Amino acid sequence: MEIFGAGGTQGPQPIYPRLAAFSVDAGQTVHAGAPRDHVEISPLGQMLDGISRLPEIRHEKVEEIRRQIASGAYETPEKLELALDRMMDEMMGR
Repeated sequence: MEIFGAGGTQGPQPIYPRLAAFSVDAGQTVHAGAPRDHVEISPLGQMLDGISRLPEIRHEKVEEIRRQIASGAYETPEKLELALDRMMDEMMGR
């Protein structure tokens, strides 16, 4: 009786077969119907990418606004009017 390792009688084999080399010579066209790779990014991945692109948090500014909110000085009629205008613009697609 002969016992061979995990590679069987031909020895170890790659998990994925090697792909043939692909090259396009100058002047040669690539057909539109040729198979192409396709990547889909999940909504969570898109959200995380957006978060990673956000600017740094300005902690001093956040603390100042928190103090203003706590003292009741943050919400002024002008700020509320501006917020309403921006909300209406967003809802109207402007």
